[in-house]
Amino acid sequence: MSEYGYTANKQKYLNRLRRIEGQVRGLHRMVDEDKYCIDIITQVSAATSALEAVAVALLEDHLGHCVAEAAAEGGEVAQQKIKEASSAIARLVRS
Repeated sequence: MSEYGYTANKQKYLNRLRRIEGQVRGLHRMVDEDKYCIDIITQVSAATSALEAVAVALLEDHLGHCVAEAAAEGGEVAQQKIKEASSAIARLVRS
C-alpha cells in the first residue's frame, strides 16, 4: 500500500469529514423543517468553509510529501507532480 502525504493525519481528516457530514445532514434537516433561508445559507457557508479547510490541509500535505519527494527525484516525475499540484490549486481557487 502506498503512503500519501495525508497518511500521518488520516484519522484527523476522517474526524473532520465526519463533522462535515453531520453539518450536511443538518442542512438537509433544516430544509425539511422549512427553516429560514438565511439560516440555511449561513450553514451552507460553514460547511463549504470546512470542506475548503480540508482541501487546503490536504494540499499542504501533498506539497510537503508527494511533491517534495518528486522534486528530490527530479526529471519528468517532478514536472508531473508540480503540474498536478498546480491544477489542484487552480480547481480550489475556482471553487
